Amino acid sequence: MTRILIVDDHAIVREGLRMLLGDEPDLDIIGEAADGEEAVQKALSLVPDLILLDLVLPDLDGIEVTRRVLAVQPGCRILLLTSFAEDQNVIAAMQAGAAGYMLKDVLRDDLVSAIQRVARGEPVLHPEAQRKLIQHLSRPAPPQPDLNALTDREREVLSLIAKGLSNKQIARQLHITEGTVKGHVSNILSKLHLEDRTQAAVFAVKHGMG
Repeated sequence: MTRILIVDDHAIVREGLRMLLGDEPDLDIIGEAADGEEAVQKALSLVPDLILLDLVLPDLDGIEVTRRVLAVQPGCRILLLTSFAEDQNVIAAMQAGAAGYMLKDVLRDDLVSAIQRVARGEPVLHPEAQRKLIQHLSRPAPPQPDLNALTDREREVLSLIAKGLSNKQIARQLHITEGTVKGHVSNILSKLHLEDRTQAAVFAVKHGMG
């Protein structure tokens, strides 16, 4: 018997899930919660085997609830049930420790199967969420900034950027034109795969150039 806590801020959704799952002999609905804080408290007091958890809640979101519950009850299984399949949500849910991620358009039999599989310790992803996850993982990793790509002059300019100098001040200090400084800054951003001077300054400080 799998003891389940249902968490959703819509009463009609909670009622619907209770009706959908009520006839399953191996599933026992032991409680409900309407927001994230209540979900955490109910999880602590009822100690469910599995939480059927909405992602979007009025206070804590489902991902934060997942983190908090698993921090004190690592054996609890959490199946997120949501209307959204954005890849950042899927990634965040998996990183938080959720065992499953299903969309609310799932068929009853598929939901029951997902709950049973999660209860057995198997990870479960809705096909759309799985597609988003695969897309995310298949993206090439962004290139890492490499100081070795810079010329000695570009390093000088980067060091002065980190010190907060403007292009005009850098030009005066290095005895070059302001246009030349702008060219060096553009090259630095391109070679280090950075977007602006602020990122360049932060990168320089991290590498002891500030």
